Amino acid sequence: MQGAATAAVAAGFAQINPDFLISSARAQSGKPMSFLSAENITGNWDPTAHTTLSQKNIEGFVMGFLTRTPMRLDDPSEVVYELATKIELLTSTRLQISLRDGIKFHDGKPFKAEDVKATFEYGAQPDRPAQWYPGPTETLTIETPDDLTVIVDTSKGGYPAHLFIFLAAFLPIMSAKDIAAGPGGPLSQRLNGTGPFKFVAQRGNDTMLEAFDGYFKGKPGIPGINFSFVADSTTRMLSLLNGQASIVERLEPEQVTSIEGNPAIAINKVVSVENKYLWFRCSKPPFNDPRLRLAAAHAIDRSLILEVLGSAGHKSENFVSPVKFGYVDLENYPAYDPDKCQALLAEAGFPNGKGLPQLEYITSVGFYPKTKEYGEIITAMLTEQGFPVTLTVLEPAAWNERLYHRPGGGPGHMVDCGWSTGSPEPDLVLRTHFHSTSHRITGLEDAEIDASLDKERSAPTLEERGKILKTETMPLIASKMPALSLFTSVMIHAMKKELEGLYIYPDGSMDASRKMA
Repeated sequence: MQGAATAAVAAGFAQINPDFLISSARAQSGKPMSFLSAENITGNWDPTAHTTLSQKNIEGFVMGFLTRTPMRLDDPSEVVYELATKIELLTSTRLQISLRDGIKFHDGKPFKAEDVKATFEYGAQPDRPAQWYPGPTETLTIETPDDLTVIVDTSKGGYPAHLFIFLAAFLPIMSAKDIAAGPGGPLSQRLNGTGPFKFVAQRGNDTMLEAFDGYFKGKPGIPGINFSFVADSTTRMLSLLNGQASIVERLEPEQVTSIEGNPAIAINKVVSVENKYLWFRCSKPPFNDPRLRLAAAHAIDRSLILEVLGSAGHKSENFVSPVKFGYVDLENYPAYDPDKCQALLAEAGFPNGKGLPQLEYITSVGFYPKTKEYGEIITAMLTEQGFPVTLTVLEPAAWNERLYHRPGGGPGHMVDCGWSTGSPEPDLVLRTHFHSTSHRITGLEDAEIDASLDKERSAPTLEERGKILKTETMPLIASKMPALSLFTSVMIHAMKKELEGLYIYPDGSMDASRKMA
């Protein structure tokens, strides 16, 4: 994988010219597209203020990106240019981005280099919940020699500029004018992008978008999108079948089976960038001891979880998805092994689990497929090995309130949650969750893991970085198991047949102007 990525960098990325025509049947219908989401929205539209996938999906329709990355299993570094026309390394710490001319934001402001500079600098601030960059603002120098050229200089930070190549596909480019108004201004009130659809309004759990006449690829054939949160998967599916919805996400496996022969419905499946994890609260007993975390991992037969998931799950033997840069099946990734589980329990002072406190395992229902069903299986397997576990099943909003790390470790001892990022960049998972500067869910503080993450981040070339990730950093994390990656999600969407031309990325976002491969 790293060889393909390096070749792409050297060539300034091979331009991809897909057919950008929208499905003609849908264009002729003249009806807005109704999208039923499995996740609610936060109401704060600042792209750096949240990590909510439903809002990331909306951003995919509204915002412009320097590049898009289809992220295939055979080549996660493939790039489609959008607001950028060329990206090239000038030196190991200087990256030049050439921008497309004639682009306008939805409010009429011309898109310029100042907007990329403002987006990069704002997203680098450490107080941003969705911080995007490998170093703080003061280590980043952004030059704009003209309106269509941006130069990223990372020499002050001591890390290579090639890190921004993968990050470029993840960044919704914001208007410098909106950023200047501050976090409480227009950024939080509405989306203002350069994409094919304009933000119109949000009313409760409904978000309305309309086609943008000035989109540089031409006005979309779809006149608008109504994006609504519907928590129940059965309700979402019935709405599609009775014609109320145009497209629904996160189908249950049995729903796929029931509609596969329906001539009016199309199904799209893609191995996603999202892995599902059993996160351990590493900052409080008993999972502050890595032996207990490894013991729990060896108690879980992940093949049984994949059986429950059916088409919604893909095997993963790493902490990142197989479509991420640097993925490899780790030889030391813990397999189901009750004997190893018992040996680790005894070594940690809890033979057969005796003396362990009551443990809470928190999961959600209604968003991710089969979480309750496989949560019950995991609970039974842990209990069988001597872990006294209680499963707590919550609706998405209540689960989300208990998800993140807090002083003292946060609620519960284990939390089920996925993590999805629209970029091949592995550090958006690894550094985000396992470096002590970013507690997120686990609260992990481990100097050895910190040092290895710093080393791979600072590698001078992508080849060297890939080697460190595969042979040092990822195996080291597996040996301490701050979270058990259960599987890689397969994103499953069902849609009306005439919408079959929608291109769905591995993060669940969509490009309504690009046909599916």
